[in-house]
Amino acid sequence: MNSEGPSAEPSVQTPSDQGNLLRAVAAGDRRAFAALFHHFAPRIRVFLLRAGAPSGVADEIIQDVMLTVWRKAGDYDPDRASPAAWIFTIARNRRIDLLRTERRPELDPHDPALRPVEGEDAETALGRLELGAKLLRAIEDLPKEQEEALFETFFRDRSQGDYAEESGLPLGTVKSRLRLAFARLRLALEEAT
Repeated sequence: MNSEGPSAEPSVQTPSDQGNLLRAVAAGDRRAFAALFHHFAPRIRVFLLRAGAPSGVADEIIQDVMLTVWRKAGDYDPDRASPAAWIFTIARNRRIDLLRTERRPELDPHDPALRPVEGEDAETALGRLELGAKLLRAIEDLPKEQEEALFETFFRDRSQGDYAEESGLPLGTVKSRLRLAFARLRLALEEAT
């Protein structure tokens, strides 16, 4: 590695030096690992900071990356990538993993939105089902053009303007059909209750 003496830091300047150090790390050489760490840690830090990682997060990622280098140095294949490319790929992947976990926060079991819905009593459930059936029959009884306007704008969640443009109808006609459909539905439901 280096012929400057036993206490000299191993050279990390060339890809060949770096490859030799990785092989030494794979064999358990702590001095070789220290040389790689001192060479790559500041460079990885700059890479991560430029990628938008906060300083503390960058430091954590560096520790994780270098621990991976220590553990996986034997997996390094010089035919696939340079030592630097291999190490920076590990850093990039750790950053991506971190971003994924940030986007999927852990669920809070005390979140009120996650509480089970209070069960409704049988009478309320039956009333809700009967009302739904009446509404369905009332929609089926609408004139075809009103039913279509209702389906396209309400159930498919399209704007009235989009439906008017696609169907070739004037916007006023679409609005009129919807107004008539809602009036008929309201009347049908009032008569049914």
